[in-house]
Amino acid sequence: MIGYVTIGTNDLARAAKFYDALLAGVGGKRTLESDRFVSWSTGAAGPGLGVIKPFDGKAAAPGNGAMVAIACESQDKVKACYDKAMELGAKDEGPPGLRWGTFYAAYFRDLDGNKLNFFHFPG
Repeated sequence: MIGYVTIGTNDLARAAKFYDALLAGVGGKRTLESDRFVSWSTGAAGPGLGVIKPFDGKAAAPGNGAMVAIACESQDKVKACYDKAMELGAKDEGPPGLRWGTFYAAYFRDLDGNKLNFFHFPG
């Protein structure tokens, strides 16, 4: 399964501040950082999310069709995290709601244009 995902940024300090505030809502804490990247996780063995300056030195650009999905324990948590993303300056890509039966999700783009979502899928 997924160990971690990195998404590009052209402003590491700005991205780190955005994700510090956003991922706190799902228990995310900084786990690693350098002058090129910062990553967050909910635990040492859990999956992680990182923002990174591209290794090739070229400008970061969002991938077309690429998306990072962040699991939440309830629909209320999805809405709260989505609201936090909007408060932090993210762009709406689909408000919280049911999709495909019981799949509840909210979609947004971060400050660099990367697409993410928060979701809850009852087991």
